[in-house]
Amino acid sequence: MSTASHSDSVRGGGRVTGGRTENNSAATKVAFLGLGHMGGPMAANLVRAGYEVLAFDPVPAAQDQARRDGATVAETAGSAVAEADIVVTMLPNGRIVLDLYGEVLSAAKPGTLFVDCSTIDVADAQEAAKLAAAAGHRALDAPVSGGVAGATAGTLTFMAGGAAEDFADALPLLEVMGGKVVHCGPAGVGQAAKICNNMLLGISMIGLSEAIVLGEKLGLTHDKFFDVVSTASGQSWALTSYCPVPGPVPASPANNDYQPGFATALMTKDLGLAANALRGNGVDGQIGLLAAEIYARYNQDEAGKDFSAIVTDIRKRSEGEQL
Repeated sequence: MSTASHSDSVRGGGRVTGGRTENNSAATKVAFLGLGHMGGPMAANLVRAGYEVLAFDPVPAAQDQARRDGATVAETAGSAVAEADIVVTMLPNGRIVLDLYGEVLSAAKPGTLFVDCSTIDVADAQEAAKLAAAAGHRALDAPVSGGVAGATAGTLTFMAGGAAEDFADALPLLEVMGGKVVHCGPAGVGQAAKICNNMLLGISMIGLSEAIVLGEKLGLTHDKFFDVVSTASGQSWALTSYCPVPGPVPASPANNDYQPGFATALMTKDLGLAANALRGNGVDGQIGLLAAEIYARYNQDEAGKDFSAIVTDIRKRSEGEQL
C-alpha cells in the first residue's frame, strides 16, 4: 500500500498507475549492502520478487545465507554497486553509512539511486544525500518499522525522504519489502518520522511495563489486564501486538525469553537519536529524554534482549534489586 499519487508514467523498475505500482523487476538490478537480521530477509524478498540482487556484507555467515536465498554475492561493496540501477543499504549507524558512501559512490553508474534503509541521524541522512548528489547520483532515506518479523514477511513500513521523482523510482522495490510506503518529504524527513515513531514506541513500552508491574502489585493478572486495557483508553500497539509479558499475545518476544525482535541496543540507539533531536531543536521533551536514560541504563546489561524486556527490569527494581 502506498500513499503516492502520480500520473501514468514509467519510472525505473515499475509503472505507477492511479496509485498502483506495476512491478518490472526483471529490468532492475539491485545492489544490497548490509545483510544482517533486517537486511538479509529484505534482500531475499527482492530475489523472490524477480529482482537480480547483487549482495555484499563483510560477515561470511551473511554471505552464505544470501547465496542460499538466491542473491549473487559480490567480493566488495564497490563491485556490487558497479552495475546496479538501485543501491539499498541497511547499516548500523550514520558513520558507517557515510563511510560506505565515500567508498562506493565513485564506483556506481551515473544517476544511480541510493536508498538508505538504516536508522540514522537526520543530519547524517541529509549529508548522505548531498554526497550522492555531488557524485552525480540520487538518494532517498527510507528507514523502516516492523522489526525482523516485518522484514521476513515483507510487511515493513517505509518512511521515505527525498525528491518525489526518486521516490517514484524506488516505489516498486519498496512495495516488495513493505506493506506500507509513505513519502514523508525532502531528504532527512524519512529519518525524522522514524525517530519520532520510535521515541513514542519506547515511551509507550515503558509506560505499559510500569502499568503491568503496578497491576501485579495490586493483584491484577496479566490476562485480565490485557482483556481490559486492550479495548479501553490505555490501548496501544505495544500492548496488542508486542505485549511484554507471556500469554496474551503469543507471537510477542515475551513468549520466547525476550529474544528479539527489536533489540534493546537498537531501541537505545534510536532513543539516543531522538534525545539529540529534542535537545538540538529546543523541544521540551522530558519524557523522551527520560526514556532514553532508562533504556541506556538497561542496555548496559541486556543489550541483546528484546526492548520489551524492560518490564523485567522495572519488576526487579520494584522489588528493590539493584541491577
